[in-house]
Amino acid sequence: MRLLHTMLRVGDLQRSIDFYTKVMGMKLLRTTDRPDQKYSLAFLGYEANPDQAELELTYNYGTTQYEMGTAYGHIAIGVEDAAATCDAVKAAGGNVTREAGPVKGGSTVIAFIQDPDGYKIELIERDA
Repeated sequence: MRLLHTMLRVGDLQRSIDFYTKVMGMKLLRTTDRPDQKYSLAFLGYEANPDQAELELTYNYGTTQYEMGTAYGHIAIGVEDAAATCDAVKAAGGNVTREAGPVKGGSTVIAFIQDPDGYKIELIERDA
């Protein structure tokens, strides 16, 4: 078994595609539009399956926002330099909600950013 993708519901598909491609550096891998079922999908990632898991963005026609709820935590992405990534995110218009620094009680450097729909993304500093 292996992880294939994670799905997030978004309120504006193009806005979210722009965020994940322009701010996070992902590639738009493929899209699907299902007008009869009233939804559209976009799959993004740094590489396509089977090399890496993908992110599926789902836009349900007419829904512009969702409640985050209390169960959702975050998506985690490994980066070489969390501080430099935060600077790049801010320069691209993204929202950094926790600057790079050691995790509480440890030494791993992390940071948090937020996408346009309010989903949290943890940046975890790792060697390349």
